Amino acid sequence: MRNGDVPLKRNIVILVLLLAAVVGVVVMNLDKDKSAADAREAQDGVQDAVSQLAEAPKKGARAPSFSLASLDGTASYDVGGPSDKVTIINFWAAWCGPCEAEAPDLVALYEKYKGDVELYAVNATNYDKLREAKVFVREQGFTMPVLTDEKGKAGDLYKVFSYPTSFILDRDGVVLERIEGVIEKEQWEQYLDQAIQS
Repeated sequence: MRNGDVPLKRNIVILVLLLAAVVGVVVMNLDKDKSAADAREAQDGVQDAVSQLAEAPKKGARAPSFSLASLDGTASYDVGGPSDKVTIINFWAAWCGPCEAEAPDLVALYEKYKGDVELYAVNATNYDKLREAKVFVREQGFTMPVLTDEKGKAGDLYKVFSYPTSFILDRDGVVLERIEGVIEKEQWEQYLDQAIQS
């Protein structure tokens, strides 16, 4: 064996090992990029799901059903799902200024559309005081069913984060409108007329 052959073989081995290391780094980086892309895709999917939950129930979605006791404790009401009338579900609280401003319109709407529309005034009892809710109902002259959401389950189902928040459901129990805050009585009437005619 010649003396020049040993360094040449050693250099070839080093070159092969170096090439293998470079290939390994490239492959690892490709895997990292794919993993990062997969992770981003998974994160986007989770964000989309969270977004949908935050918005639900939204227009065009089937409204969740719930059952709550009346404010006076004498009855229980099943709300949501198919009905022979258009349904309004209004979430409110006695301490809520906009709820007080909206109350006369709700009373007038209930009287005007009583034959075609059912209106449930759902008190956010988990954030309210029952005594104050009763005073509010008496002072505002509510004649529609007033329900108590003592554990906040109905509010959670409907993703209610502010008051008042109202929903108009068609006869199949599908959300036609989600209304956050106070709207003009004329806008209510337009929504209800359209819902009744459809």
